[in-house]
Amino acid sequence: MAGKSDKERKFKELAEKRVNRALDSIRLIGNLSNRQNYSYDDGQVRKIVKALRDAIGEVETRFGSNSSQGGEFKL
Repeated sequence: MAGKSDKERKFKELAEKRVNRALDSIRLIGNLSNRQNYSYDDGQVRKIVKALRDAIGEVETRFGSNSSQGGEFKL
């Protein structure tokens, strides 16, 4: 079935691009931890981490799984 193959190809293409872009953004957020360049308190850090965890929880719920991976994302 060509339609299913096209849908799978498009899913894989978009998932890899979007997940890698999200991972890059998360790494940039991590760069904010450099106290030589930035000043912040523990409450601000907790809010950032909670927002990220909540967003991941929403994605897991939508996909119905609790899996995680490290490094560059590939399907």
